[in-house]
Amino acid sequence: MGENEKSLNSGIQETAGTQQGMNKKITDGNYDKALAVKCLNGTFVGKASDGVIVHKGIPFVGSQPVGELRWKAPVEAVKDDGIYEAYNYGKAPVQTPGDPAYEYGVGEDCLYLNVWRSEETSGDKKPVIVWIFGGGFEVGGAPDPQYDCCNLIKENPEVIIVTISYRVSFFGFLHLSHLSDGKDYEDASNLGIMDQVMALKWVHENIAAFGGDPDNVTLWGESAGAASCTIIPLVKGSQQYFRRVIAQSGAPAQMRSPEQAIVCTDRLMEKLGCSTVGELKKKSAEEISDAWKELYGFYQVMGLRTFPERDGRYLPLDPWKAYAEGIAKDIDFLQGCNKDEMNTFLGVLGPDAWNAWAGGRKAEKLAQLTDEEKKLVESYCSEIGGEEYESTVRLFSQIMFIAPQIRLSDEQVRGGGRSYTFYFMPESSLPLIKCGHAIELSTVFAHPEINDFTGRAFDETFTKTVRKMWVQFAKTGNPSLDADISPDGKAHEWPLYDLKDRQVMALDENDIRPCRESELKIVDWERTCFLTGYYMP
Repeated sequence: MGENEKSLNSGIQETAGTQQGMNKKITDGNYDKALAVKCLNGTFVGKASDGVIVHKGIPFVGSQPVGELRWKAPVEAVKDDGIYEAYNYGKAPVQTPGDPAYEYGVGEDCLYLNVWRSEETSGDKKPVIVWIFGGGFEVGGAPDPQYDCCNLIKENPEVIIVTISYRVSFFGFLHLSHLSDGKDYEDASNLGIMDQVMALKWVHENIAAFGGDPDNVTLWGESAGAASCTIIPLVKGSQQYFRRVIAQSGAPAQMRSPEQAIVCTDRLMEKLGCSTVGELKKKSAEEISDAWKELYGFYQVMGLRTFPERDGRYLPLDPWKAYAEGIAKDIDFLQGCNKDEMNTFLGVLGPDAWNAWAGGRKAEKLAQLTDEEKKLVESYCSEIGGEEYESTVRLFSQIMFIAPQIRLSDEQVRGGGRSYTFYFMPESSLPLIKCGHAIELSTVFAHPEINDFTGRAFDETFTKTVRKMWVQFAKTGNPSLDADISPDGKAHEWPLYDLKDRQVMALDENDIRPCRESELKIVDWERTCFLTGYYMP
Protein backbone atom coordinates (compact mmCIF):
# COMPACT_ATOMS: atom_id res chain seq x y z
CA MET A 1 0.00 0.00 0.00
CA GLY A 2 1.77 3.17 1.14
CA GLU A 3 2.29 5.06 -2.11
CA ASN A 4 -0.89 3.50 -3.50
CA GLU A 5 -2.97 4.92 -0.67
CA LYS A 6 -2.92 8.49 -2.02
CA SER A 7 -6.38 9.90 -2.67
CA LEU A 8 -8.00 8.73 -5.87
CA ASN A 9 -8.36 12.35 -6.91
CA SER A 10 -4.61 12.85 -7.11
CA GLY A 11 -4.18 9.29 -8.37
CA ILE A 12 -6.41 9.89 -11.38
CA GLN A 13 -4.64 13.13 -12.22
CA GLU A 14 -1.27 11.41 -12.13
CA THR A 15 -2.12 8.15 -13.87
CA ALA A 16 -4.79 8.83 -16.45
CA GLY A 17 -3.15 9.08 -19.85
CA THR A 18 0.40 9.04 -18.48
CA GLN A 19 1.12 5.33 -18.72
CA GLN A 20 -0.35 5.07 -22.21
CA GLY A 21 -1.72 7.25 -24.98
CA MET A 22 -5.32 7.63 -25.96
CA ASN A 23 -6.56 5.94 -29.11
CA LYS A 24 -7.48 8.48 -31.76
CA LYS A 25 -9.60 8.56 -34.88
CA ILE A 26 -7.52 8.19 -38.05
CA THR A 27 -8.55 10.73 -40.67
CA ASP A 28 -5.49 11.04 -42.92
CA GLY A 29 -5.50 7.48 -44.28
CA ASN A 30 -2.06 6.85 -42.78
CA TYR A 31 -2.33 3.42 -41.21
CA ASP A 32 -1.35 -0.19 -41.89
CA LYS A 33 -4.23 -1.67 -43.85
CA ALA A 34 -3.08 -5.19 -43.01
CA LEU A 35 -3.73 -4.49 -39.32
CA ALA A 36 -7.14 -2.88 -39.81
CA VAL A 37 -10.24 -4.89 -38.88
CA LYS A 38 -13.69 -3.65 -39.82
CA CYS A 39 -16.25 -4.11 -37.04
CA LEU A 40 -19.81 -2.93 -36.55
CA ASN A 41 -18.77 0.16 -34.62
CA GLY A 42 -15.67 1.12 -36.58
CA THR A 43 -12.52 -0.10 -38.27
CA PHE A 44 -9.82 -0.68 -35.68
CA VAL A 45 -6.11 -0.68 -36.45
CA GLY A 46 -3.91 -2.81 -34.21
CA LYS A 47 -0.19 -3.39 -33.80
CA ALA A 48 1.96 -6.42 -34.58
CA SER A 49 4.99 -7.56 -32.61
CA ASP A 50 6.88 -10.81 -32.48
CA GLY A 51 4.22 -12.72 -34.41
CA VAL A 52 1.27 -11.45 -32.35
CA ILE A 53 -1.34 -8.90 -33.48
CA VAL A 54 -3.02 -6.93 -30.71
CA HIS A 55 -6.00 -4.60 -30.92
CA LYS A 56 -6.33 -2.66 -27.66
CA GLY A 57 -8.98 -0.33 -26.33
CA ILE A 58 -11.89 -1.20 -28.62
CA PRO A 59 -15.17 0.18 -27.19
CA PHE A 60 -17.89 -2.46 -26.98
CA VAL A 61 -20.69 0.00 -26.17
CA GLY A 62 -22.34 2.83 -28.08
CA SER A 63 -21.79 5.33 -25.25
CA GLN A 64 -19.57 5.12 -22.21
CA PRO A 65 -21.37 5.04 -18.80
CA VAL A 66 -20.68 8.66 -17.83
CA GLY A 67 -22.89 11.63 -16.97
CA GLU A 68 -26.55 10.67 -17.18
CA LEU A 69 -25.51 7.08 -17.94
CA ARG A 70 -23.80 6.64 -14.57
CA TRP A 71 -25.46 3.66 -12.83
CA LYS A 72 -27.31 2.79 -16.05
CA ALA A 73 -27.22 -0.39 -18.12
CA PRO A 74 -24.60 -0.50 -20.90
CA VAL A 75 -25.64 0.92 -24.27
CA GLU A 76 -25.33 -1.31 -27.33
CA ALA A 77 -22.65 -0.48 -29.88
CA VAL A 78 -23.90 1.39 -32.96
CA LYS A 79 -22.77 1.41 -36.58
CA ASP A 80 -19.72 3.60 -37.22
CA ASP A 81 -17.75 3.87 -40.45
CA GLY A 82 -14.82 5.67 -38.81
CA ILE A 83 -11.27 4.33 -38.61
CA TYR A 84 -9.64 4.26 -35.18
CA GLU A 85 -6.35 3.43 -33.54
CA ALA A 86 -6.43 0.33 -31.35
CA TYR A 87 -2.93 0.80 -29.99
CA ASN A 88 -3.54 1.45 -26.29
CA TYR A 89 -5.62 0.00 -23.48
CA GLY A 90 -8.76 1.81 -22.42
CA LYS A 91 -8.99 2.99 -18.84
CA ALA A 92 -9.45 0.56 -15.97
CA PRO A 93 -12.73 0.99 -14.05
CA VAL A 94 -12.86 3.46 -11.17
CA GLN A 95 -11.69 1.76 -7.97
CA THR A 96 -9.75 2.40 -4.81
CA PRO A 97 -5.94 2.36 -5.26
CA GLY A 98 -3.69 -0.68 -4.98
CA ASP A 99 -4.24 -2.90 -8.01
CA PRO A 100 -1.67 -2.93 -10.86
CA ALA A 101 -4.41 -1.95 -13.33
CA TYR A 102 -4.97 1.27 -11.38
CA GLU A 103 -1.57 2.57 -12.45
CA TYR A 104 -2.70 2.62 -16.10
CA GLY A 105 -5.42 5.14 -15.45
CA VAL A 106 -8.98 4.73 -14.22
CA GLY A 107 -12.20 6.36 -15.31
CA GLU A 108 -15.93 5.93 -15.57
CA ASP A 109 -15.42 5.65 -19.36
CA CYS A 110 -13.95 2.15 -19.07
CA LEU A 111 -15.95 -0.23 -21.28
CA TYR A 112 -13.31 -1.44 -23.72
CA LEU A 113 -11.86 -4.78 -24.79
CA ASN A 114 -8.64 -6.11 -26.32
CA VAL A 115 -8.10 -8.80 -28.95
CA TRP A 116 -4.96 -10.96 -29.16
CA ARG A 117 -4.26 -13.23 -32.11
CA SER A 118 -1.36 -14.79 -33.97
CA GLU A 119 -0.11 -13.56 -37.31
CA GLU A 120 -0.35 -17.20 -38.33
CA THR A 121 -3.54 -17.67 -40.32
CA SER A 122 -5.42 -20.66 -41.63
CA GLY A 123 -8.66 -21.25 -43.43
CA ASP A 124 -10.36 -22.34 -40.22
CA LYS A 125 -12.06 -19.99 -37.80
CA LYS A 126 -10.22 -20.04 -34.49
CA PRO A 127 -11.73 -20.82 -31.08
CA VAL A 128 -12.15 -17.71 -28.94
CA ILE A 129 -11.38 -17.34 -25.23
CA VAL A 130 -12.77 -14.31 -23.38
CA TRP A 131 -10.91 -13.40 -20.17
CA ILE A 132 -12.75 -11.70 -17.29
CA PHE A 133 -10.42 -10.29 -14.63
CA GLY A 134 -10.80 -10.82 -10.90
CA GLY A 135 -10.40 -8.56 -7.89
CA GLY A 136 -13.29 -9.22 -5.54
CA PHE A 137 -15.64 -7.20 -7.81
CA GLU A 138 -13.83 -4.26 -6.22
CA VAL A 139 -10.60 -3.74 -8.15
CA GLY A 140 -8.73 -4.92 -11.23
CA GLY A 141 -8.66 -4.23 -14.92
CA ALA A 142 -7.66 -5.54 -18.31
CA PRO A 143 -4.48 -3.37 -18.45
CA ASP A 144 -2.89 -5.40 -15.62
CA PRO A 145 0.43 -6.69 -17.08
CA GLN A 146 -0.45 -10.15 -15.77
CA TYR A 147 -3.15 -10.34 -18.44
CA ASP A 148 -0.90 -9.55 -21.38
CA CYS A 149 -1.56 -12.48 -23.70
CA CYS A 150 1.43 -12.27 -26.06
CA ASN A 151 3.25 -15.24 -24.52
CA LEU A 152 0.09 -17.30 -24.41
CA ILE A 153 -0.72 -16.61 -28.08
CA LYS A 154 2.84 -17.30 -29.24
CA GLU A 155 2.66 -20.68 -27.55
CA ASN A 156 -0.92 -21.40 -28.69
CA PRO A 157 -1.47 -19.60 -32.00
CA GLU A 158 -4.58 -21.65 -32.77
CA VAL A 159 -6.81 -19.56 -30.45
CA ILE A 160 -7.85 -15.91 -30.16
CA ILE A 161 -8.03 -14.29 -26.72
CA VAL A 162 -10.19 -11.31 -25.80
CA THR A 163 -9.76 -9.48 -22.49
CA ILE A 164 -12.67 -7.31 -21.38
CA SER A 165 -13.33 -4.60 -18.84
CA TYR A 166 -16.41 -3.98 -16.70
CA ARG A 167 -17.54 -1.64 -13.95
CA VAL A 168 -16.53 -2.69 -10.45
CA SER A 169 -17.21 -1.55 -6.90
CA PHE A 170 -19.67 1.29 -6.33
CA PHE A 171 -20.15 1.97 -10.06
CA GLY A 172 -20.67 -1.68 -10.92
CA PHE A 173 -22.62 -3.14 -8.02
CA LEU A 174 -24.43 -0.51 -5.95
CA HIS A 175 -28.01 -1.10 -4.80
CA LEU A 176 -29.98 2.11 -5.40
CA SER A 177 -33.58 1.09 -6.01
CA HIS A 178 -34.54 1.38 -2.33
CA LEU A 179 -33.85 5.13 -2.32
CA SER A 180 -36.73 7.56 -2.75
CA ASP A 181 -35.72 8.35 -6.35
CA GLY A 182 -34.18 4.96 -7.08
CA LYS A 183 -36.95 3.25 -9.05
CA ASP A 184 -35.17 3.99 -12.34
CA TYR A 185 -31.94 2.39 -11.08
CA GLU A 186 -32.92 -1.24 -10.62
CA ASP A 187 -30.01 -2.32 -12.82
CA ALA A 188 -27.39 -0.64 -10.65
CA SER A 189 -26.92 -3.73 -8.47
CA ASN A 190 -25.61 -5.85 -11.34
CA LEU A 191 -24.12 -3.46 -13.87
CA GLY A 192 -20.74 -5.21 -13.89
CA ILE A 193 -22.37 -8.45 -15.05
CA MET A 194 -24.44 -6.55 -17.62
CA ASP A 195 -21.24 -5.00 -18.97
CA GLN A 196 -19.70 -8.45 -19.34
CA VAL A 197 -22.72 -9.76 -21.25
CA MET A 198 -22.62 -6.71 -23.52
CA ALA A 199 -18.94 -7.39 -24.23
CA LEU A 200 -19.83 -10.98 -25.12
CA LYS A 201 -22.51 -9.71 -27.50
CA TRP A 202 -19.90 -7.53 -29.23
CA VAL A 203 -17.54 -10.49 -29.49
CA HIS A 204 -20.31 -12.64 -30.96
CA GLU A 205 -21.10 -10.04 -33.61
CA ASN A 206 -17.56 -8.99 -34.52
CA ILE A 207 -14.97 -11.67 -33.73
CA ALA A 208 -15.30 -13.35 -37.13
CA ALA A 209 -13.61 -10.30 -38.65
CA PHE A 210 -10.51 -11.19 -36.59
CA GLY A 211 -10.61 -14.81 -37.74
CA GLY A 212 -12.48 -16.08 -34.68
CA ASP A 213 -15.39 -18.50 -34.46
CA PRO A 214 -18.39 -16.80 -32.82
CA ASP A 215 -19.92 -20.23 -32.25
CA ASN A 216 -16.93 -21.49 -30.25
CA VAL A 217 -16.43 -19.01 -27.41
CA THR A 218 -15.14 -19.94 -23.95
CA LEU A 219 -15.54 -17.70 -20.91
CA TRP A 220 -12.44 -17.69 -18.72
CA GLY A 221 -11.87 -16.01 -15.38
CA GLU A 222 -10.27 -16.17 -11.96
CA SER A 223 -11.70 -15.18 -8.56
CA ALA A 224 -14.41 -12.56 -9.21
CA GLY A 225 -13.79 -13.21 -12.90
CA ALA A 226 -14.50 -16.90 -12.38
CA ALA A 227 -17.56 -16.08 -10.30
CA SER A 228 -18.70 -13.90 -13.19
CA CYS A 229 -18.21 -16.81 -15.59
CA THR A 230 -20.49 -18.94 -13.42
CA ILE A 231 -23.06 -16.15 -12.92
CA ILE A 232 -23.38 -15.14 -16.58
CA PRO A 233 -25.04 -18.48 -17.53
CA LEU A 234 -27.83 -17.52 -15.12
CA VAL A 235 -28.64 -14.41 -17.17
CA LYS A 236 -31.50 -14.92 -19.59
CA GLY A 237 -30.32 -14.86 -23.20
CA SER A 238 -26.61 -14.90 -22.38
CA GLN A 239 -25.87 -18.48 -23.40
CA GLN A 240 -26.18 -17.70 -27.12
CA TYR A 241 -22.80 -15.97 -26.84
CA PHE A 242 -20.64 -18.81 -25.47
CA ARG A 243 -20.52 -22.58 -25.06
CA ARG A 244 -17.84 -23.23 -22.43
CA VAL A 245 -16.60 -21.89 -19.09
CA ILE A 246 -13.18 -22.03 -17.42
CA ALA A 247 -13.54 -20.92 -13.79
CA GLN A 248 -10.55 -20.64 -11.47
CA SER A 249 -11.47 -20.10 -7.82
CA GLY A 250 -14.86 -18.49 -8.30
CA ALA A 251 -18.45 -19.74 -8.04
CA PRO A 252 -22.02 -18.45 -7.52
CA ALA A 253 -21.46 -18.27 -3.76
CA GLN A 254 -19.80 -14.93 -4.52
CA MET A 255 -23.16 -13.16 -4.49
CA ARG A 256 -25.14 -11.20 -1.94
CA SER A 257 -28.75 -10.53 -1.03
CA PRO A 258 -30.55 -7.19 -1.51
CA GLU A 259 -30.51 -6.73 2.24
CA GLN A 260 -26.73 -7.09 2.40
CA ALA A 261 -26.34 -4.72 -0.53
CA ILE A 262 -28.57 -2.07 1.05
CA VAL A 263 -26.40 -2.00 4.19
CA CYS A 264 -23.37 -1.10 2.07
CA THR A 265 -25.25 1.61 0.16
CA ASP A 266 -26.68 3.19 3.29
CA ARG A 267 -23.27 3.40 4.95
CA LEU A 268 -21.84 5.05 1.85
CA MET A 269 -24.72 7.52 1.65
CA GLU A 270 -24.26 8.44 5.30
CA LYS A 271 -20.52 8.90 4.79
CA LEU A 272 -21.13 11.23 1.84
CA GLY A 273 -24.07 13.05 3.41
CA CYS A 274 -26.46 12.00 0.66
CA SER A 275 -30.01 10.68 0.82
CA THR A 276 -31.01 10.38 -2.85
CA VAL A 277 -29.56 9.12 -6.11
CA GLY A 278 -29.75 12.69 -7.39
CA GLU A 279 -27.48 13.89 -4.61
CA LEU A 280 -25.13 10.96 -5.09
CA LYS A 281 -24.81 11.68 -8.82
CA LYS A 282 -23.54 15.16 -8.01
CA LYS A 283 -20.55 13.62 -6.24
CA SER A 284 -17.42 13.13 -8.29
CA ALA A 285 -15.89 9.71 -8.79
CA GLU A 286 -13.02 10.89 -6.57
CA GLU A 287 -15.30 11.86 -3.69
CA ILE A 288 -17.14 8.54 -3.80
CA SER A 289 -13.88 6.61 -4.06
CA ASP A 290 -12.37 8.37 -1.06
CA ALA A 291 -15.41 7.53 1.05
CA TRP A 292 -15.53 3.94 -0.22
CA LYS A 293 -11.84 3.47 0.51
CA GLU A 294 -12.40 4.15 4.20
CA LEU A 295 -15.46 1.90 4.40
CA TYR A 296 -14.73 -1.02 2.09
CA GLY A 297 -11.42 -0.46 0.32
CA PHE A 298 -10.00 -3.77 -0.94
CA TYR A 299 -6.36 -2.86 -0.34
CA GLN A 300 -7.15 -0.68 2.67
CA VAL A 301 -9.52 -2.75 4.86
CA MET A 302 -10.06 -5.87 2.66
CA GLY A 303 -13.73 -5.00 2.49
CA LEU A 304 -14.92 -7.94 0.36
CA ARG A 305 -18.52 -6.73 0.61
CA THR A 306 -19.30 -5.98 -3.05
CA PHE A 307 -20.80 -8.80 -5.06
CA PRO A 308 -23.48 -9.31 -7.72
CA GLU A 309 -26.95 -9.33 -6.23
CA ARG A 310 -29.41 -12.22 -6.11
CA ASP A 311 -32.28 -9.90 -6.87
CA GLY A 312 -34.80 -12.39 -8.32
CA ARG A 313 -35.11 -10.18 -11.37
CA TYR A 314 -31.83 -10.21 -13.30
CA LEU A 315 -30.26 -13.04 -11.29
CA PRO A 316 -32.08 -15.90 -9.51
CA LEU A 317 -32.60 -15.86 -5.76
CA ASP A 318 -31.03 -19.34 -5.53
CA PRO A 319 -28.31 -19.93 -8.15
CA TRP A 320 -27.50 -23.37 -6.70
CA LYS A 321 -31.06 -24.48 -7.37
CA ALA A 322 -30.88 -23.05 -10.87
CA TYR A 323 -27.76 -25.09 -11.63
CA ALA A 324 -29.25 -28.24 -10.09
CA GLU A 325 -32.30 -27.79 -12.31
CA GLY A 326 -30.12 -27.67 -15.43
CA ILE A 327 -29.91 -23.99 -16.31
CA ALA A 328 -26.36 -24.54 -17.66
CA LYS A 329 -26.69 -28.16 -18.79
CA ASP A 330 -25.63 -27.22 -22.33
CA ILE A 331 -22.48 -25.39 -21.16
CA ASP A 332 -19.26 -27.35 -20.60
CA PHE A 333 -17.27 -26.42 -17.48
CA LEU A 334 -13.61 -26.68 -16.57
CA GLN A 335 -13.26 -25.39 -13.05
CA GLY A 336 -11.42 -25.76 -9.81
CA CYS A 337 -9.59 -24.21 -6.91
CA ASN A 338 -6.21 -23.93 -5.24
CA LYS A 339 -5.15 -26.02 -2.27
CA ASP A 340 -4.61 -23.14 0.20
CA GLU A 341 -6.76 -20.32 -1.16
CA MET A 342 -6.82 -17.81 1.71
CA ASN A 343 -3.13 -18.20 2.47
CA THR A 344 -2.47 -15.51 -0.13
CA PHE A 345 -4.41 -13.03 1.99
CA LEU A 346 -2.64 -14.27 5.12
CA GLY A 347 0.73 -13.76 3.44
CA VAL A 348 -0.12 -10.26 2.23
CA LEU A 349 -1.76 -9.06 5.47
CA GLY A 350 0.50 -10.80 7.97
CA PRO A 351 -0.77 -12.89 10.91
CA ASP A 352 -1.87 -10.03 13.17
CA ALA A 353 -3.95 -8.21 10.55
CA TRP A 354 -5.31 -11.52 9.31
CA ASN A 355 -6.41 -12.59 12.80
CA ALA A 356 -8.22 -9.29 13.31
CA TRP A 357 -10.03 -9.50 9.95
CA ALA A 358 -10.84 -13.21 10.17
CA GLY A 359 -11.99 -12.99 13.77
CA GLY A 360 -14.54 -10.32 12.89
CA ARG A 361 -15.75 -12.15 9.79
CA LYS A 362 -16.03 -15.46 11.60
CA ALA A 363 -18.22 -13.87 14.27
CA GLU A 364 -20.45 -12.36 11.56
CA LYS A 365 -20.75 -15.70 9.78
CA LEU A 366 -21.50 -17.66 12.95
CA ALA A 367 -24.23 -15.18 13.86
CA GLN A 368 -26.15 -16.31 10.76
CA LEU A 369 -26.07 -19.99 11.71
CA THR A 370 -28.24 -22.26 13.81
CA ASP A 371 -26.79 -23.62 17.05
CA GLU A 372 -26.20 -26.99 15.41
CA GLU A 373 -24.42 -25.39 12.47
CA LYS A 374 -22.23 -23.35 14.81
CA LYS A 375 -21.15 -26.58 16.52
CA LEU A 376 -20.15 -28.06 13.16
CA VAL A 377 -18.01 -25.04 12.30
CA GLU A 378 -16.36 -24.94 15.72
CA SER A 379 -15.70 -28.67 15.48
CA TYR A 380 -13.97 -28.16 12.12
CA CYS A 381 -11.83 -25.31 13.46
CA SER A 382 -10.90 -27.12 16.68
CA GLU A 383 -9.30 -29.98 14.77
CA ILE A 384 -6.86 -27.69 12.97
CA GLY A 385 -3.63 -27.31 14.87
CA GLY A 386 -0.72 -24.92 14.47
CA GLU A 387 -0.63 -21.16 14.80
CA GLU A 388 -3.69 -19.11 15.73
CA TYR A 389 -4.33 -18.16 12.12
CA GLU A 390 -4.41 -21.73 10.80
CA SER A 391 -8.00 -22.51 11.72
CA THR A 392 -9.52 -19.38 10.22
CA VAL A 393 -7.39 -19.43 7.08
CA ARG A 394 -8.56 -22.99 6.45
CA LEU A 395 -12.17 -22.14 7.32
CA PHE A 396 -12.34 -19.16 4.98
CA SER A 397 -10.60 -21.09 2.22
CA GLN A 398 -13.51 -23.51 2.47
CA ILE A 399 -16.23 -20.87 2.76
CA MET A 400 -15.10 -18.50 0.05
CA PHE A 401 -13.54 -20.69 -2.62
CA ILE A 402 -13.06 -24.42 -2.15
CA ALA A 403 -16.45 -25.72 -1.02
CA PRO A 404 -18.38 -23.47 -3.47
CA GLN A 405 -16.21 -24.61 -6.38
CA ILE A 406 -16.70 -28.30 -5.69
CA ARG A 407 -20.39 -27.78 -4.97
CA LEU A 408 -20.73 -26.11 -8.37
CA SER A 409 -19.38 -29.28 -9.99
CA ASP A 410 -21.96 -31.26 -8.01
CA GLU A 411 -24.87 -29.03 -9.03
CA GLN A 412 -23.78 -28.75 -12.66
CA VAL A 413 -23.65 -32.54 -12.98
CA ARG A 414 -26.88 -32.95 -11.01
CA GLY A 415 -28.55 -30.68 -13.56
CA GLY A 416 -27.41 -32.83 -16.47
CA GLY A 417 -24.30 -30.83 -17.40
CA ARG A 418 -20.60 -31.61 -17.70
CA SER A 419 -17.75 -30.50 -15.48
CA TYR A 420 -14.03 -31.16 -15.55
CA THR A 421 -12.71 -30.25 -12.11
CA PHE A 422 -9.15 -29.47 -10.98
CA TYR A 423 -7.24 -29.02 -7.75
CA PHE A 424 -4.13 -26.82 -8.18
CA MET A 425 -1.32 -27.80 -5.79
CA PRO A 426 2.13 -26.15 -6.40
CA GLU A 427 3.34 -24.04 -3.49
CA SER A 428 4.91 -20.61 -3.35
CA SER A 429 8.42 -20.07 -2.06
CA LEU A 430 7.14 -17.04 -0.11
CA PRO A 431 6.29 -17.33 3.59
CA LEU A 432 2.72 -18.32 4.52
CA ILE A 433 1.25 -18.23 0.99
CA LYS A 434 1.57 -21.95 0.17
CA CYS A 435 -0.75 -22.72 -2.79
CA GLY A 436 -2.83 -19.61 -2.26
CA HIS A 437 -5.40 -17.66 -4.21
CA ALA A 438 -4.29 -16.40 -7.65
CA ILE A 439 -1.00 -18.31 -7.48
CA GLU A 440 -1.87 -20.07 -10.75
CA LEU A 441 -2.14 -16.88 -12.81
CA SER A 442 1.53 -16.84 -13.75
CA THR A 443 1.06 -20.41 -14.97
CA VAL A 444 -2.01 -19.93 -17.15
CA PHE A 445 -0.83 -16.63 -18.65
CA ALA A 446 2.76 -17.79 -19.24
CA HIS A 447 4.29 -15.05 -17.11
CA PRO A 448 6.84 -16.79 -14.87
CA GLU A 449 8.55 -13.43 -14.35
CA ILE A 450 5.49 -12.11 -12.48
CA ASN A 451 5.99 -13.93 -9.21
CA ASP A 452 4.41 -11.65 -6.59
CA PHE A 453 2.60 -14.65 -5.13
CA THR A 454 4.62 -17.61 -6.39
CA GLY A 455 8.01 -16.28 -5.33
CA ARG A 456 9.50 -18.52 -8.01
CA ALA A 457 8.87 -19.83 -11.49
CA PHE A 458 7.00 -23.12 -11.50
CA ASP A 459 8.32 -26.01 -13.57
CA GLU A 460 8.19 -24.96 -17.23
CA THR A 461 6.95 -28.28 -18.61
CA PHE A 462 4.22 -28.44 -15.97
CA THR A 463 2.98 -24.93 -16.76
CA LYS A 464 2.99 -25.58 -20.51
CA THR A 465 0.98 -28.74 -19.94
CA VAL A 466 -1.64 -26.89 -17.87
CA ARG A 467 -1.96 -24.20 -20.54
CA LYS A 468 -2.34 -26.83 -23.24
CA MET A 469 -5.17 -28.41 -21.23
CA TRP A 470 -6.94 -25.05 -21.01
CA VAL A 471 -6.54 -24.47 -24.75
CA GLN A 472 -7.60 -28.01 -25.61
CA PHE A 473 -10.77 -27.54 -23.57
CA ALA A 474 -11.53 -24.28 -25.39
CA LYS A 475 -11.02 -26.02 -28.72
CA THR A 476 -12.89 -29.27 -28.07
CA GLY A 477 -14.75 -29.15 -24.76
CA ASN A 478 -12.40 -31.78 -23.29
CA PRO A 479 -9.06 -30.87 -21.59
CA SER A 480 -7.60 -34.38 -21.98
CA LEU A 481 -4.28 -34.55 -23.83
CA ASP A 482 -2.86 -37.29 -26.00
CA ALA A 483 0.85 -37.91 -25.56
CA ASP A 484 1.69 -36.45 -28.97
CA ILE A 485 0.33 -33.00 -28.08
CA SER A 486 1.14 -32.97 -24.37
CA PRO A 487 4.20 -30.82 -23.53
CA ASP A 488 5.36 -33.40 -20.98
CA GLY A 489 5.05 -36.21 -23.51
CA LYS A 490 2.51 -38.06 -21.38
CA ALA A 491 -1.13 -38.77 -22.10
CA HIS A 492 -3.51 -37.16 -19.60
CA GLU A 493 -7.05 -38.50 -19.61
CA TRP A 494 -9.13 -36.05 -17.58
CA PRO A 495 -12.27 -37.79 -16.26
CA LEU A 496 -15.57 -36.02 -16.05
CA TYR A 497 -16.75 -35.18 -12.54
CA ASP A 498 -19.58 -37.42 -11.37
CA LEU A 499 -21.63 -37.62 -8.20
CA LYS A 500 -20.39 -41.09 -7.27
CA ASP A 501 -16.60 -40.78 -7.45
CA ARG A 502 -16.24 -36.98 -7.68
CA GLN A 503 -13.09 -37.34 -9.75
CA VAL A 504 -10.80 -34.32 -10.08
CA MET A 505 -7.50 -33.68 -11.81
CA ALA A 506 -4.74 -32.99 -9.30
CA LEU A 507 -2.49 -30.40 -10.93
CA ASP A 508 0.62 -31.25 -8.95
CA GLU A 509 3.87 -29.77 -10.22
CA ASN A 510 5.49 -33.19 -10.12
CA ASP A 511 2.50 -35.42 -10.84
CA ILE A 512 -0.58 -34.46 -12.85
CA ARG A 513 -3.08 -37.19 -12.07
CA PRO A 514 -6.80 -37.90 -11.74
CA CYS A 515 -8.07 -38.97 -8.35
CA ARG A 516 -11.18 -38.94 -6.21
CA GLU A 517 -12.01 -35.85 -4.21
CA SER A 518 -12.13 -38.03 -1.10
CA GLU A 519 -8.47 -39.01 -1.56
CA LEU A 520 -7.41 -35.37 -1.40
CA LYS A 521 -10.04 -34.44 1.23
CA ILE A 522 -10.74 -31.19 -0.58
CA VAL A 523 -14.08 -30.45 1.10
CA ASP A 524 -15.43 -31.21 4.54
CA TRP A 525 -18.86 -32.18 3.30
CA GLU A 526 -20.51 -32.27 6.72
CA ARG A 527 -18.96 -29.28 8.43
CA THR A 528 -18.24 -26.65 5.77
CA CYS A 529 -20.13 -27.40 2.55
CA PHE A 530 -23.47 -26.21 3.98
CA LEU A 531 -21.92 -22.74 4.41
CA THR A 532 -22.09 -22.25 0.64
CA GLY A 533 -25.83 -21.68 1.09
CA TYR A 534 -25.11 -18.54 3.09
CA TYR A 535 -23.35 -16.92 0.12
CA MET A 536 -21.28 -13.79 0.66
CA PRO A 537 -20.15 -11.53 2.21
